[in-house]
Amino acid sequence: MEYTDVSTMKPTQVLASFCANLCYADLPDRVVDHAKMAVLDTLGCALGTHAEDPERVRIILQVARHLGAQGDAGVIHSGLRTSAPVAALANGVACHGIDFDDLHAGALTHTSCVILPAALASAEEADGSGRDFITSFVLGFEIAVRVGMAVMPSHYEHWHSTATNGTFGAAAAAGKNYGLDAGQHVNALGFSGTQAAGLLAYLEFGDYTKSLNPGKSAFNGVLSALLARAGATAPPDMLENPKGYASAYSAAPRMQELLRGLDGGPMAWEILNNMPKPFPSLSASHTAMEATLRLVADHGLRPADIRRIVVYTYDTVVSHFSGRRIDNPMAARLSVPYCVAVCAALRRAGLEAFRPDVIRSAAVQAMLEKVEIVAEPRLNALYPGALAARVEIATVGGQVHEHEIHHAKGSPGNPFSMNEMQEKFERLAAPTIGAEQAARIVAMVEGLEHVGRIRDFSHLFA
Repeated sequence: MEYTDVSTMKPTQVLASFCANLCYADLPDRVVDHAKMAVLDTLGCALGTHAEDPERVRIILQVARHLGAQGDAGVIHSGLRTSAPVAALANGVACHGIDFDDLHAGALTHTSCVILPAALASAEEADGSGRDFITSFVLGFEIAVRVGMAVMPSHYEHWHSTATNGTFGAAAAAGKNYGLDAGQHVNALGFSGTQAAGLLAYLEFGDYTKSLNPGKSAFNGVLSALLARAGATAPPDMLENPKGYASAYSAAPRMQELLRGLDGGPMAWEILNNMPKPFPSLSASHTAMEATLRLVADHGLRPADIRRIVVYTYDTVVSHFSGRRIDNPMAARLSVPYCVAVCAALRRAGLEAFRPDVIRSAAVQAMLEKVEIVAEPRLNALYPGALAARVEIATVGGQVHEHEIHHAKGSPGNPFSMNEMQEKFERLAAPTIGAEQAARIVAMVEGLEHVGRIRDFSHLFA
């Protein structure tokens, strides 16, 4: 990568220079491996949405067809070819449709569900290679996460950080595929800031906005890159301007987070801190779910044995993720009390645990009444470095069992192997496209950097 003296540059300019200069040769092998794992995971989530929530897909496909745009970008498993922004919109909804996609804890962004749709659609439109796609994906991931870390944690009081911060990453990914120079990337970042949106009101209802937000973020990012390529201008200091993004979207911006590794220090590849999910629910639930499953298994606890479950965890779980208005699958995925209850009641927590018949079942509803969520200062002090939980189960016989977990499966301290990720992908994809086609996709992802045209890859899930 061509390094530029950034000592006199503003943060927005530094990021734009990084966007313009990054190339595939700059990516360490570990970064490429993590990118390929994230691509496979996110595609699996999109295909899983087709099987688990076909109505969610039907709605966005109807809208995409109504928009009527012509282009070379594909909408996953639909046969539809359309413009890059519209494809990114539809695919973003599907990638986040079952809340099984990855998370970056420091930025609190489901990063890949925004970046993959934008990177894939723009790479298809630009007729890029596998290496072009990987480079744009990594770049978009790094930009989205850096912007997210700069505005957290106060940003998450109201804003859906996946959507807001993801817009910048989507613009960077698309801009890379469109060949933007540094000045054009400055404008693309400016357009991203003025379009960044997405609110957390869905936490109470589990409604469609939860998955629309990342889709619209991907759309807005691609639109930002296209505007910049066409010659439109935006504020050149959108991130640091007193009336710009960081000041408007954070009570205490940490601008240094934007520049780590880009200002002459060691490069910090944030994609290495990505967290794929072991359960199809919000990441905040996973340590508590793992602890609950461990306790009921180790002590042979049946639902009738359990008198009370207390989950001690960090503050945000209490304030954001403790809903009890559970009347649809997404609401269940967003409720830590429900996630713990279903683990205790069923002793498992796969996709079936979030289906309507299970949500309404007497066993799960009765267990839900026994679950309490409590904020514990000691565990809160570990956040966001650890999404920790301690689960205490009191039995009708008077015993108390407890287990504490700081890092769930998928976290940097307890990562997925590529084999485990391939198994997850095949479980998600096979019901929609069949086991043989799923295996073909796995094989091509393994050598994605050698694919001459990204369209040869995307046609496998068109």
